[in-house]
Amino acid sequence: MSRLAARFESERRRDAFLRLIGVKPVIMGILNVTPDSFSDGGCFQALDAALGQAHKLVAGGADIIDVGAESTRPGHTAVPPDEEWRRLEPLLAPLLTEVATPFSIDTTKAEIARRALSLGVSVVNDVWGLQKDAAMADVVAEAGAAVVIMHNRDSVDPDLDIEADIRRFFDRSLILADRAGIPRTRILLDPGVGFAKTRAQNLKALALTGALRSAFGLPILIGASRKRLFGDLTPSSIDDLLIGTLAANLVTLARGAAVFRVHDPAEHAAAFKVFKAIECAG
Repeated sequence: MSRLAARFESERRRDAFLRLIGVKPVIMGILNVTPDSFSDGGCFQALDAALGQAHKLVAGGADIIDVGAESTRPGHTAVPPDEEWRRLEPLLAPLLTEVATPFSIDTTKAEIARRALSLGVSVVNDVWGLQKDAAMADVVAEAGAAVVIMHNRDSVDPDLDIEADIRRFFDRSLILADRAGIPRTRILLDPGVGFAKTRAQNLKALALTGALRSAFGLPILIGASRKRLFGDLTPSSIDDLLIGTLAANLVTLARGAAVFRVHDPAEHAAAFKVFKAIECAG
């Protein structure tokens, strides 16, 4: 595919993703091509496995697939750009060719984002909200991509007013986005559940969904899938973590969340269908 054709296809898929926001709960399926992610590390690094999982996610109801090659779990080992791209390069072009769903790239590195966007990826999911790599906002703007701005911190501070910190962080990120020329219509906010927060702060971040939606007027993405938070509250098998994830996502859906980054799209699609039926009956 030529660079021009890739840009056109990227924008088409970007717009298809953005048009769904507010129409239905949007499901972002997780495709980790890492050796060390906390729940599925090492499972999808080979092309056949990655393609199979991508098709499974779409069949389960994923509206967009988020591909990441560097784990961001607590205690993760940072990956240099060359290694991150080595993991991604053999997979992205075939994924984009064989799977018609929009794709996002889960990275904090502007160079990785630039390469992925040039192949036809439509969204950058930056767990440092444009604040880690000074070039990231410009890369997103130049590619015409959408972006997920996630709240993050270098360390946990139990005494922190997490609501005030999240608001300050988003204010800074949105200034960077404005300076680069990223339209607000292409920005989503993620309160960063599981990132440098205590259990109480994580629960508060989830509870803030409606307040953040009202304060910033932007769609809220919730990325709480299988987080350790739920293992602290309930027994910690994968099934227990799924139950906790579903509960959290239904609560935040009721509070106005728009997009849900999950490992289990089929289960979420079913839960959202029940939620909608009850809401419509009311």
